[in-house]
Amino acid sequence: MLRGGKVGLRARHEDDIPILHTELHDDVVNFSRSDDQPWRPITPGSKNSQFVVDDKEQGHVPFSVVELDGGTLIGSAVLWGIDLHNRSAHIGLGLLPSSRGKGYGTDVVAVLCHYGFVVRGLRRLQIETLSDNAAMLRSAERNGFVREGVLRSAAWVMGEFVDEVLLGLLAEDWKPAGRVPES
Repeated sequence: MLRGGKVGLRARHEDDIPILHTELHDDVVNFSRSDDQPWRPITPGSKNSQFVVDDKEQGHVPFSVVELDGGTLIGSAVLWGIDLHNRSAHIGLGLLPSSRGKGYGTDVVAVLCHYGFVVRGLRRLQIETLSDNAAMLRSAERNGFVREGVLRSAAWVMGEFVDEVLLGLLAEDWKPAGRVPES
């Protein structure tokens, strides 16, 4: 497990999937704001759930996010679009509704940066988020991400086009808050 100040990122357990599916996927508005595909119902237990892990997929590394104090599942995090030639990847995360607004997002981004830069040896990490996602923008910027541009009307969300903000962080600009130990 990778540890931050408040959260741990661990392998996805089978019993995490129904919770993540119910709390994140079945929330149509939240899903529509966080995914580039249209929402559609998925039968519980389906192998088509975005939360089912394919251990053979090398370009997509999903984690379950847990509280360090007690180990309670609080969300999902992922390093995706891993490009080994250009040594880059994208960061994504989703917190359960009951875990939002508690500073976990900033810690999750910090741990994903550690994983990307230290464990994987990447040079660049990138985040794309909706322009009105203040929590993600704040979490990214607190970890040193720089706004690199706005993708105007790039996301179709619940009946309207919304701008996305593109943020990037280079390994040489990253300032870890402290070493993230593995256990």
